[in-house]
Amino acid sequence: MNESKFYIDKFAVVDNNVEIGEGTKIWHFSHVQSGSKIGKKCILGQNVNIGNNVIIGDFVKIQNNVSVYEGVELEDYVFCGPSMVFTNIINPRSKYPQVGSEFYLKTLVKEGASLGANSTIVCGVTIGRFAFVGAGTVVTKDIPDFALVVGNPGKIKGWYSEAGKKLSFNKEGIAECTKSGKKYKLENDIVKELN
Repeated sequence: MNESKFYIDKFAVVDNNVEIGEGTKIWHFSHVQSGSKIGKKCILGQNVNIGNNVIIGDFVKIQNNVSVYEGVELEDYVFCGPSMVFTNIINPRSKYPQVGSEFYLKTLVKEGASLGANSTIVCGVTIGRFAFVGAGTVVTKDIPDFALVVGNPGKIKGWYSEAGKKLSFNKEGIAECTKSGKKYKLENDIVKELN
């Protein structure tokens, strides 16, 4: 590791066999475990735990008190709000431990998704590109691209653009982002970007 290319607070712990991208910052009381790969220009806030063999893309922001367990993958530009929770075992029992990657259900958070403070992501789901998970939401199933999901269990309550603006669709199912000018089409409960 070339430590001059990234920042690790003196109170953080980074195990051996970890890859850290240029410009990434790891703040105090955080722990990055062996086999993990963290992209460039990421920010890991206070008291963040990155499990063994976790893959994190570029420009990811993980706020305070978040644990990203083995079996979870975060693509580029993912935002994890304070104290949000990932799981990796569907039916945990202390008396009958399930230790090791063969027991973990995979969770994928795609590019640009935002996971609100105190939300819970039950393992085995895929969260689509630029989806929003509201604060306190419990995600129990896959979320499509651009969806706003809130509640327990999480339900789709709207659609947002890549730039984070609410999309209002006309009769033809077309919406334009007021920030970027990009256009989107809603069809059969799926939103796609138009070229």
